[in-house]
Amino acid sequence: MAAATESPHRPPKPSWLKVRAPGGERYAELKRTLRSLDLYTVCEEARCPNVGECWGAGTATVMLLGHTCTRGCRFCAVTTGNPRGAVDPREPEHVARAIAQLGLRYVVLTMVDRDDLLDGGASHMARAVTALRREIPELLVETLVGDFGGRRPDIRAMVESAPDVFAHNIEVVRRLTPRIRDQRCDYDRSLDVLAYAKQLAPARLVKSSIMVGIGETDDEVHETLADLRASGVDIVTIGQYLRPTPKHAAVDRYVPPEVFAAHQRAAEELGFAFVASGPLVRSSYHAAEGFVQARLRPEAGVPGQRTPGALSDGGPTPGLIRAESLVRR
Repeated sequence: MAAATESPHRPPKPSWLKVRAPGGERYAELKRTLRSLDLYTVCEEARCPNVGECWGAGTATVMLLGHTCTRGCRFCAVTTGNPRGAVDPREPEHVARAIAQLGLRYVVLTMVDRDDLLDGGASHMARAVTALRREIPELLVETLVGDFGGRRPDIRAMVESAPDVFAHNIEVVRRLTPRIRDQRCDYDRSLDVLAYAKQLAPARLVKSSIMVGIGETDDEVHETLADLRASGVDIVTIGQYLRPTPKHAAVDRYVPPEVFAAHQRAAEELGFAFVASGPLVRSSYHAAEGFVQARLRPEAGVPGQRTPGALSDGGPTPGLIRAESLVRR
């Protein structure tokens, strides 16, 4: 068992976490398109380490339901506040138009938590899925959503909008949940959200994500993996936590690639359909997206697809856009 001791002084980032600065023609094009449609991009705001790689290849992250989250998790750089019920009704159509303009095949939609809305934003997210289906029938859609306060009618509304992948992130191990996630988040509630989504649509792919290097032990990671698999999760991603600002939770350790490989083996032994485990892996990860395409659209082929289950740290699959944020509850 690896010790979980938090130190106020962190060593320099290891070589496997160093990435190039963003830039290039495709990066600028994608930035212009998304902003012209009033879509909030959080790649830069959330300080994602993959922003240069992903934007340069035509992928990005878009946050639905505005740019203010009602929760304040200690790992997340997105603004916390009270939007007071404000919702842009044009947003679902804008998302569909942006993706249609870019000619993409896979989209992941996520959201800020909206505890100020009666349904937590479920109907808005469902409308976005419907708009995408109408605009691009062949598109694969993943929804990465909050817990909706555990309200089953809202979870059902989201599932019944028929995304190809339903995703909700457990984020951290059970012991760390009260300290790292907002007080309105709950480990068992997250498991219940995932299990209920699987119960409603057993053939639907269900996905979750874990951050490491934030104070957990390796044994606790494996316990969380077992909990996720028992809840019906098919796809899991495991990545290194990186501190957005000094106000956020400190990095406990930089987990080396060989430990990520051990986590991957443990997850594969539990029977997950796909595992992506590596320092720069994030909840919406290109290797996982490629796996979904290969699983659900085998006739189309997947450029750059890697062997399912293999540790992957390569470039993103062409033709993908990620509409996500680090508000991944």
